[in-house]
Amino acid sequence: MGFAPLALLVPVAILVPLLMLGAQRLLAPKRPDPTKASTYECGSPPLGTAHPRLPIKFYLVAVLFLLFDIEVVFLFPWSVLASKLGWMGLAQVLVFLGVLEIGLLYVWRKGALEWE
Repeated sequence: MGFAPLALLVPVAILVPLLMLGAQRLLAPKRPDPTKASTYECGSPPLGTAHPRLPIKFYLVAVLFLLFDIEVVFLFPWSVLASKLGWMGLAQVLVFLGVLEIGLLYVWRKGALEWE
């Protein structure tokens, strides 16, 4: 009885998208046109490539955001159990936050957070 709903859900989850893709392939109009396939940008022809190279700064900011966002993931269990952990738990979290603060100050001093 425990896996019966799952045994019913998995085939349905596989079958429904396949049926939708098959119906789309059968029912969709097939009239290719170069005008329809071209990029539309306010009536003017597109200039350059559609995928320009992004500066490394974008990726650096994204990685730093993820790094410091993970902090919340580690703080949530502590906040739930803060009363049970007592002063020792508070001291451990303060050390954790101190290390993160040192990392943030290092990144800030290196200029990684400057948006030009």
